[in-house]
Amino acid sequence: MQPTISIPQHWEYPRFAMEQRTKDGIILGFYYYPNGTELAEQFGGGWRYALMPNKNSDELFHFQESQIQPLSPEELFRQITTEIDFYQQQINILNRQLTVLTEGATNG
Repeated sequence: MQPTISIPQHWEYPRFAMEQRTKDGIILGFYYYPNGTELAEQFGGGWRYALMPNKNSDELFHFQESQIQPLSPEELFRQITTEIDFYQQQINILNRQLTVLTEGATNG
């Protein structure tokens, strides 16, 4: 069962989703400043997003919804295939290590 988030009916729906890749990074969280509140008056109402520039980063940046640029389908495809290639290489390395380990066990 996937976790769900309930959004009050009088709030607009967020434009971006959790873990969505954008030009500025991966969305890790989001929060809403309702109009008429002190935070909305100070920072602007609407959705704000917490993004991590890449999965190895220890930085977290906060953007208003209007500041976020989605990736084009080509950019998203390139990012995902690059990540798949990386993990495929890691799997190959681990498979070779397993082969060496099992051959050593049968020869020993």
